[in-house]
Amino acid sequence: MKPILEIKGISKKYQIQSNAKPYLSLRESLFSFLKPSSQKEEFWALQDVSFDVQAGDTIGIIGKNGAGKSTLLKILSKITPPTSGNITCRGRIASLLEVGTGFHSELSGRENVFFNGSILGMKRKEILKNFDAIVDFANVEKFIDTPLKHYSSGMQLRLAFAVAAFLENEILIVDEVLAVGDAEFQKKCIGKMGDISKSGRTVLFVSHNLVQLKDICEKSILLEKGAIIYSGKTVESIAHYQNKLLPGKVSLKNALRKGPSQSIFQFTDMVIANEENLLEKNKIQINIEFTTTQKITDLVVGVLFSESSGTKVLEVRSNQSSAVLNVEKEGDYTMQVEFDSFLKSNIYSLSIGARSKEGLLEYLPDLYTVEIKPNAAHNHQLINDLSGSFIINSNWKLQ
Repeated sequence: MKPILEIKGISKKYQIQSNAKPYLSLRESLFSFLKPSSQKEEFWALQDVSFDVQAGDTIGIIGKNGAGKSTLLKILSKITPPTSGNITCRGRIASLLEVGTGFHSELSGRENVFFNGSILGMKRKEILKNFDAIVDFANVEKFIDTPLKHYSSGMQLRLAFAVAAFLENEILIVDEVLAVGDAEFQKKCIGKMGDISKSGRTVLFVSHNLVQLKDICEKSILLEKGAIIYSGKTVESIAHYQNKLLPGKVSLKNALRKGPSQSIFQFTDMVIANEENLLEKNKIQINIEFTTTQKITDLVVGVLFSESSGTKVLEVRSNQSSAVLNVEKEGDYTMQVEFDSFLKSNIYSLSIGARSKEGLLEYLPDLYTVEIKPNAAHNHQLINDLSGSFIINSNWKLQ
């Protein structure tokens, strides 16, 4: 059977224009055509991307920010044309790339369901058949006749996903937009995409939440600088992503530099002590070892959790607790930090740093990787409703 999607040699080039003279006089402006003041630079967002998608496949697309994931989905959704290459599509595509895409702010929710459905190639009879299920899934029945401009971004997302998921396109393309929704809605979306794939429809899913990808997608494609560098089972693609693109995150001891340090302070190890039973206690406990060649007063140590995209989400610092860390003499020390886990299910990298009143002592980025798995007994709402990193209370002990 022929693939439902055939992507052959897709490339996308953009022209980046920079102005050499941003401020011109009237005379210079009138005659600037004689001496062009702008320089153009070519940027290839995608380079020779080729792969096939079979009907019923669930394909994840992963990579760092700027790898070309969203550009690829926009080309597949026919929002932007490729510079070169060909796409053969044997089914209708429903895409959810940005909140509000394909909706009109002045129309009501009801009108937008029909409007967006028509854009996706659906007949009125098909939309009517699924209308009640769409409204129920989006949980907007009370506001269905209210203009969309009065909806929150979360309400718009719920309605947009419901339209794309319930109208019977053969291919569903979803970008990172699910991160806008709360934890409960994300869970519904994940379940719905699982149902879609089981029904024989095809799903392409971009997310920086690697745990979600493992739950949804059987296969994944890894992009770097616009090119496919790995394609295979999702578990293998994620491992390749961590080992190749995020070096040093799997083993802290391998990442730490060898030999004597020229600094008065040096971290020597960091481990998550309760990683195996992390979710049973809903707490994270980290043991940190360091050595110092002199007395340090007012020592401040911090640990930072970041998503695979590089987004900082959680930070714990010793100076945000009641602990005062004073190192009375030179030697080797161990400290322990424990705090409640408010992290949603995902794979995180840990960075560590230390400073004193004299300034920065040491900072080691992306040294350790930990996977937080879903836990029904734990409320992850806090992290989903916040953007950027935030600091929480923690308990520190120095030995």
